[in-house]
Amino acid sequence: MKFSELGLAEPFLRAAEAQGYETATPIQAKAIPVVLSGQDLIGCAQTGTGKTAAFTLPMLDRLMQTLPPRSKKKSSGRSGGKPKPRALRALVLSPTRELAAQISDSLDRYGKFSPLRQTVVFGGVSQHHQVKALRHGVDALVATPGRLLDLVEQGYIDLSNVEVLVFDEADQMLDMGFLPDLKKIVAKVPKRRQTLMFSATMPNEIRRLAQQWLSNPAAIEVGPAATPVERIAQSVHLVDKKRKPDLLTLFLKETPRVRTLVFSRTKHGADKIVKRLKKDGVYAAAIHGNKSQGARSRALAQFKSKNPPVLVATDIAARGLDINNVSHIVNFDLPESPETYIHRIGRTARAGAEGVAVSFCAGDERGLLKQIERLTKRTIAVEKTIDGFEPTDPVSLRSGNGRQNGSQGRGRSRYRKGGNSRGFRAKTGSASSGGEQPRRRKGSTEPDPKRKKATSASSSVSGNGTRKRRRRRPVTK
Repeated sequence: MKFSELGLAEPFLRAAEAQGYETATPIQAKAIPVVLSGQDLIGCAQTGTGKTAAFTLPMLDRLMQTLPPRSKKKSSGRSGGKPKPRALRALVLSPTRELAAQISDSLDRYGKFSPLRQTVVFGGVSQHHQVKALRHGVDALVATPGRLLDLVEQGYIDLSNVEVLVFDEADQMLDMGFLPDLKKIVAKVPKRRQTLMFSATMPNEIRRLAQQWLSNPAAIEVGPAATPVERIAQSVHLVDKKRKPDLLTLFLKETPRVRTLVFSRTKHGADKIVKRLKKDGVYAAAIHGNKSQGARSRALAQFKSKNPPVLVATDIAARGLDINNVSHIVNFDLPESPETYIHRIGRTARAGAEGVAVSFCAGDERGLLKQIERLTKRTIAVEKTIDGFEPTDPVSLRSGNGRQNGSQGRGRSRYRKGGNSRGFRAKTGSASSGGEQPRRRKGSTEPDPKRKKATSASSSVSGNGTRKRRRRRPVTK
């Protein structure tokens, strides 16, 4: 279906044409008419299929239709005749700063031929310029939940006039612990509103929230949920964990590529990978939560340039970021959540292109690999073992929460097997049979048996059974 057949107003059709859009993607063709009608919507589609345009274009169209006329009458108050700032009428919530900035850029491009104003607010930077933009009044706001609530509490943002509320990458916001903040935000917006939810995966928790926050929503699912794009060639190298850095350097030097994104499970691991690649003569940069917003923005700008470095990232870069010509994705560490794998490899093969996703799997990650294959319902091809990289690590099937099958692995419960709670030593037998006595909890009012023994050893007992403290001899100089 062509964009001209979707019912968008002329300014937004012109903006879409300026971006080179002619034919709508399946999610756009199905979602845009629903959003234009004012109905609530829950949408699920693969990454790289145009979800952002599917809600931003019709949202701006609706704001344009209900744009209040600007009053020419000047007030006589202290404001010096300035008109009242326009009210905030559309709110888009994003889990990360990078995705929020990207959505804001999309709103700028799609609304360039309209009088609508929008801005973005997120943490990690000074709020000075964000507050300045808000004081002029905006029709649409893109925000991360934390910074939004901060500015609401300071009185800079009023949510009482919101007509459209959008949750983008809703499942990641739940994964990142934003649910309490989201509940506060929903409580502050009007009950009569249009609510939209978009994501590449739609777990049951999201569907339960949709029943609470959405009213009779239309459900649109383009392709099976949590399914990677068919144009991505997936493979895995079975390799020992200690040999992963050597294999990565070899892969990057011998593989023809355009832009390569390497995923690490931890921030410290990302920095170590960059340090090692630079030592091996590979141009690389890191992006993760411990980096300042300025450093993250510079790394992304370099990655989008004509001479891009290898970008090593944690999963903050796995959601929603639209970077053209990413030819290769490397999972240096397999993610704990199989859904995260879908989002990681979705950074390639965007807008009809093809891509390659390669994973390095150590012996203790075989269970994570099985979970990914179970979710995607396909077997990932195993690459031929390279000489010198034969795997020797023991194979351990571990579930996503860090436990190993049949044993207590990383991330184990706070209570040990056999009912011994934290703070007590595991006992090999009872106290009467020579077993070790449990340690005394901090703050307990029970007497310490060890201290009692020490006291009895340093005191004497008189004939009538009363204890007498020994007098300490004066110290002579």
